[in-house]
Amino acid sequence: MTPAQTRTLAQIQAELRRLVRYDDESIVHEMWIRQRYDLGAASSYLPARTAAVQTAWHEAGHAVAALAAGVRFSSASIRHGRASQGRVHGIGDGGDGSFIIDAAGQIAEQLRDWSLLTDDDQLRAWLSAWRADGGDARRFRRGIKERFGNDELAAWRYCEQSLIPLRLRIRQLARALLVQPRHLPYEVAAAIADSA
Repeated sequence: MTPAQTRTLAQIQAELRRLVRYDDESIVHEMWIRQRYDLGAASSYLPARTAAVQTAWHEAGHAVAALAAGVRFSSASIRHGRASQGRVHGIGDGGDGSFIIDAAGQIAEQLRDWSLLTDDDQLRAWLSAWRADGGDARRFRRGIKERFGNDELAAWRYCEQSLIPLRLRIRQLARALLVQPRHLPYEVAAAIADSA
């Protein structure tokens, strides 16, 4: 870790300690709120704040799943862009477990409020409608072929079981993404996730 990354990590950890009693919506950095509002992606500050939190959990899910699989990435960010609300940049190939990384964003959003779909029929219906997600859905379906064939339900349940134990790490990284007004380099993201 470079000296600059060490300073960034220390600043984020101090801010997270200071805000430990606050919920996610209360700690969103003003820059993320204003950016979504100024771009017209949110009609007011309240939906902009909610969107930032949802995006932070989504991107933290991808990043923590990649860390758990030993897959490197360059950085994670919740900067709202033209084509996405956030990204894990430069993510490497996760091999035969890459589908877990692809599903991790959606699953992390559900883990935030424990809204995982427990009814198989509801999950099948949701999976059949899951299309537009920055390529995650397409890559998930391609990635499960070798291990699960076309059984999306079994693959999704496998992903859930892999990610539920990582919820605290996902939460810690999501909160770091919310308080930091810039991207988090891999080394900083990994240290934050490991501190949960």
